[in-house]
Amino acid sequence: MLDLYLLSQTSVVTGDTKLIAYGLFLLLVMAFLALDLGVFHREAHEVSMKEALTWSVIWVSCGVAFSGVVYAAYEGQWFGLGTNTPLYNPAANTDASVPLLITGTVAGFEAAKQYLTGYVVEKSLAMDNIFVIAILFGYFAVPAKYQHRVLFWGILGALVMRGAMIAVGGSLILEYQWVLIIFGLFLLLTAVKMVFAGEEKDPTDNPVVRLIKRLYPVTEFYDGQRFITKRTLPPTYTRDPSTGKETQDPPPAGTLRARWAITPLFLVLILVEITDLVFAVDSIPAIFAITPDPFIVFTSNVFAILGLRSLYFCLAALISKFRFLKPALILILAFVGVKLLLLSVPPYLDDMGSFFGIALEAGRAIKVSTTLSLSVVLGLLASAVIASVVAPARAVPKSS
Repeated sequence: MLDLYLLSQTSVVTGDTKLIAYGLFLLLVMAFLALDLGVFHREAHEVSMKEALTWSVIWVSCGVAFSGVVYAAYEGQWFGLGTNTPLYNPAANTDASVPLLITGTVAGFEAAKQYLTGYVVEKSLAMDNIFVIAILFGYFAVPAKYQHRVLFWGILGALVMRGAMIAVGGSLILEYQWVLIIFGLFLLLTAVKMVFAGEEKDPTDNPVVRLIKRLYPVTEFYDGQRFITKRTLPPTYTRDPSTGKETQDPPPAGTLRARWAITPLFLVLILVEITDLVFAVDSIPAIFAITPDPFIVFTSNVFAILGLRSLYFCLAALISKFRFLKPALILILAFVGVKLLLLSVPPYLDDMGSFFGIALEAGRAIKVSTTLSLSVVLGLLASAVIASVVAPARAVPKSS
């Protein structure tokens, strides 16, 4: 209880200054998003492989380069970063009587390693998200030139949801450290579920989609890149012979409905948001296996999500060829799940034994180093890609 009291008091002292760091980071993210939608993707167009690859390199470069900012900020203790920071107690590796979670000073190099490991873990887990998004776009036959708009607003919503989930998850861990055991078990169960996962379900069977269809009319056609429309007839387009640019014709007189209707593009957006919420439930416990520092957790999550759109356009057509990627993702989830359990279970063995009426002695926490975690994750991803190239899936012969 004393540790929790001291933790709350130090949070009050440094909380205000750390909020400035969060605010500056959010301003940076909003500037990125404003440039993306307002300048580079103002008009709907089909994203080419070259454009997607260029943006993927830019986003990954920004994500990796931010580790340098993290290093400088924690080393220089900008806005209180690196001071009075939640961290897993190194002494818990040798002494079972000390608390698992404490506050202390985190050096720049260690913070940068934690950020990079979290970024790579979140980026790799986002691959599975891409599988589902590709299925959604294919099922609803979303025109290629409108897919970027769906992903943009979907990712904007994902940032808000993940920020809220990280805040809640961080508060729970600070107050109830045994929650880490639940996180670890959940990750292991998710990995097992992915092993035995069957075919994808019909997206329209989602209860949220069914509820929306009951409350609002839904059109059978797309109205450009609009999410809502009053049209009752599919739009027609006229191509300018000099520029080759298509413009939407005005609706025929008397064909507009009085009430707004939802287009299929909005349904896809809702499903993309639900998909990210589901995957966030997996990925956020995974990053807490790396560090309990909410700033590292939040920034690594955000940069991993920001590059998801361009990564989708790069990998959507190629991801089926990397047949060993999904097994690698399963192993990554299992690894971070075991890492959390090794860290969180031993200190609570005595309490768990008392609950089940078994005599167990509390042990020391086993902390897997950040360097080893980063090596394992990168090694699994690299092995999956190399194995997929060396042993590609056999083409299924077409029936005559």
